[in-house]
Amino acid sequence: MLGAAALVTERPDAAGPADRLDQFRQLARAHASLGHGDADGSPDAYREMYALLDEEIVESLGTGGLYASAGFLQDRLDAFGEAWGAAAVDVLRVGRLVVGAFQMSDAPGVNSVRVYGRLGGEAALLTTLSREGRPTVYPWAPAPSGASQFVVAWEGPATGQGIRPLRLDLIRQQGDGVRVVWSTTDLFPDRLMARAYSVRGEEIRVRYELRYPGWAPGCEGQTEAEDVFRSSLENGALVRKAGRQLNGWHRELRATVAQLFDALGSGDESRLAKLVPDVQMRRRLPATLRPEAACDAADGAANPQTVSVAATAEHTPWALIFHRAGARWRLAAAAPVFE
Repeated sequence: MLGAAALVTERPDAAGPADRLDQFRQLARAHASLGHGDADGSPDAYREMYALLDEEIVESLGTGGLYASAGFLQDRLDAFGEAWGAAAVDVLRVGRLVVGAFQMSDAPGVNSVRVYGRLGGEAALLTTLSREGRPTVYPWAPAPSGASQFVVAWEGPATGQGIRPLRLDLIRQQGDGVRVVWSTTDLFPDRLMARAYSVRGEEIRVRYELRYPGWAPGCEGQTEAEDVFRSSLENGALVRKAGRQLNGWHRELRATVAQLFDALGSGDESRLAKLVPDVQMRRRLPATLRPEAACDAADGAANPQTVSVAATAEHTPWALIFHRAGARWRLAAAAPVFE
């Protein structure tokens, strides 16, 4: 493949693009801190930056031929990205559209997905999409109507456990613009926190955190879910298909733990006897026993049989040892930590 400089010199209006890249370099030098997510930077710098990028892409699309190809556009945009430093720009052909994912900064509202095409017979910027996070664009099969479609993933920063905020949108061409026809925000209104995802062919697969009683932030080994979404043959809508749970034992354990605290608090001896088979142990358990916000300590197995759960009673820390017999968890030992 020819280098970017050689391609520029061959374009009919070579002076324009070269001047535009020089302008971009000057802008990058003047606002170098913005490329690293400096929240104090002026938003005007990003508007100027996007204006130059839009002009570059629209001009190439208007010229046509090689200059309108995804390969040429990517080479040109890579040169702009290198000038900015922290930028990552990817372009994708989607039917008659060109879609660009612009990862320019971690500052809120800066990154965008920009859609280019024909408007009144002329190359133009058709629309822009901006969300929280860094965007990645994936190809998707056309809708049953023939309209072009693509998927955008918006990824937020990862936690120490490798979990990150994630939004997935299926976007469809409509007239001279596009619209979001499916989004994970409709399924996860409280935000989707994902460990991993993939977009392949006509399938989206997402592994994510489940929130349930006893779940604690930042703890390993808790129950997670993996959902699969595929296009409906009838209308092209994404439908949730087969899914599975990982580390399902923790959710089951925590349901038993919640029952134990409820039985203690209400004085329900019948329920308590089912959860704590040992009579002497039941008598030692204080009615004021409450859960403690801490990670559970499993016995190390992928499917543990014994787990220690933290609790407290009258400001005294307790350790509750649960053991699994078959499909059920039962309290096997309990005592103050410093006894």
